[in-house]
Order: sequence, then structure tokens, then C-alpha cells
Amino acid sequence: MAFINTVSPYEAEGEVGQMYEHFQGKYGYVPNYSKIFSHRPEVMQLWADLLYGVRRNMDKRRFELVTLAAALAVRSTYCSLAHGSALSEYFGVRDLLAIIHDADDSPLSEAEKIMVNIARKFARDASTVTQTEIDQLKANGFDDAEIFDIAAVATARTFFAQLCEGLGAVGDHAYSALDPRLRAALSVGRPIEYTEPERVGRLYDLEFAKG
Repeated sequence: MAFINTVSPYEAEGEVGQMYEHFQGKYGYVPNYSKIFSHRPEVMQLWADLLYGVRRNMDKRRFELVTLAAALAVRSTYCSLAHGSALSEYFGVRDLLAIIHDADDSPLSEAEKIMVNIARKFARDASTVTQTEIDQLKANGFDDAEIFDIAAVATARTFFAQLCEGLGAVGDHAYSALDPRLRAALSVGRPIEYTEPERVGRLYDLEFAKG
């Protein structure tokens, strides 16, 4: 589903076919967001390179927390579902819901709460970030390079999330299997796709993306 016509996985050839096959190898199906890039697969590669660059110095837990905060801030159901699901590696459903709702019983440390709050501001309206907030991060153990990484991850997410949301990409069928409470909390924008995903029928020997 998208607002623009996209190349079907059944008809894809060349770079588009290779891109689809990469993602099918990773997820078992062709995700809806990849179809958005079917007219410009080279942009997907550029996004993959950027994502690899901005996350390489950040551990996975921090990356997922910052990315989820940014995705929720710009109301991207797709990215919120993806990165909320990824955080299931570290948190149970109850704790994840507390994180999503910024509840008093959130399991995050004080430093992580400050990080998440400023990540939201970087994504939603970076002009509202203040020196005082940056100093708060420093006071809680973040150095300048780490603060750059947080800003880069949060603001990079806005590009991908807004592009996919604006062109009508919806969360993949696989997310319908999430705990209903978590799925509802992460559905902050467009709905989830409930029809079976498309797949390509041939294999390409190509690692299309790094991130």
C-alpha cells in the first residue's frame, strides 16, 4: 500500500529486484517501506549507508531507544512498530509500555530519560533544544561525541519516517502478531497492513545494504 505506484516484487528486475531480494532474505518478505524506494533504489542504498554511519558508535539498546523516541515524536507507526519490537530484546511488554507513555514507573535510568526526551525534541522541533538540555546530558555522563550521535540518529530517523509516512507506506503484516497493548501504543500514525506480504521468487547474490 502506498500513495504512489510502486514496482511489484513479481515484476522487479535489476537494482529493484536486488533490493527486494535483500530485504526478503532479511525479513522473509518484501517490506512495504522498500517499495516506496522502487523508483530510486540508489536512495535506499544511501539511506543504508547513512544509517550505518550514524549508529556505528552507539550500542543497540541506546540506538533503539533514541530511534523509538524520534519515531513516536513524528507519529510514524511503521518506525515505532519496528523499533518498539526491537526493544523487546531488552524489556517486557509492561516496561515497554511505560517507556512509550513516559510513565513514572519507566525502567529507564535518569540519564536515559533525559536522552529520550531530548531525542523527541531533535525529531519534532530541533529549534526548541536548549543549551541547558545539552548541559543536562553532559551532567548525566554523555560526552560531546555521544550527544552528536544521539542528535544524528534522531534527526536521521525523521527523514526515513516522514518519507515513508508521507507516501503512504503502512506497517507490515508481521506486526499484527505483536501483543495487542503494545501494537496499540505504537500505532501513532497510519495503520498496519493486515494482508499477507508480497515476496519475490528468485534469489540474488547481493548484500544490498549495510544497516
